[in-house]
Amino acid sequence: MSQWALRFQGVGSASAVALGSAMATLERDGLPWLSIDCGGEGLTAYLEQYQGWPDALFLTHVHLDHVAGFERWFVGEYFNEARRGRARLYVPAPLVPLLHQRVGEYPNVLAEGGANFWDAFQLIPVGGAFWHDGQRLEVFPVRHHWPDSAFGLRLPGSVVWTGDTRPIPEMLARYANDDELIAHDCALHGNPSHSGIEDLEREYPAGLLQRCLLYHYASTADGQALRARGHRVAEPGDKMDLRPPRPPALDVS
Repeated sequence: MSQWALRFQGVGSASAVALGSAMATLERDGLPWLSIDCGGEGLTAYLEQYQGWPDALFLTHVHLDHVAGFERWFVGEYFNEARRGRARLYVPAPLVPLLHQRVGEYPNVLAEGGANFWDAFQLIPVGGAFWHDGQRLEVFPVRHHWPDSAFGLRLPGSVVWTGDTRPIPEMLARYANDDELIAHDCALHGNPSHSGIEDLEREYPAGLLQRCLLYHYASTADGQALRARGHRVAEPGDKMDLRPPRPPALDVS
């Protein structure tokens, strides 16, 4: 049976550079299987950990702390003919035009011309679910900044990644109902786009909170304060063992 894990490349908010931009990678048998987001510091940590570029990545949203690594990733893919166009990029369909505006539309991506940004990747728009390497993953909207601008990810029976979000009890009741580990956005203090710990303690039942592993906080001191309240908090480089995902059901959607 395969061994599954979640490894954090970064756990910080947009301004918490020392903690790294929020990014993580699902591993199977010690090898990177699917990454989540591509911030600048996160990509640096990924390259240091795995000594190579991501082969597959899911994007939660297009704020720069989650996509700033794309220009460097483009260079790494485009100028390697063996890899060019092979890295699979799973993007919720509503984010595709936003992602293109952010990272793909710069005129003449190479000074020499002759290249399009998306030549470097296999861009795969996704809806409520998608298949990757024999596993079916689920995608769901979260509450961050603006409707349909951010999405979470579920590997059923194994892990749920909320992405940046306010509390979403109704979504987790549906998409985290199989005892999954929940990697959840949480700062010490909330704001209109992000959860604060008092928000989660108010909105979530105790049993769900016990499954939450908090990330996207503002400082080491804030992480310590979250732990002092009895919560689990991720640090850069942490590797969390996961239950194997449940066997995929037939996609009838």
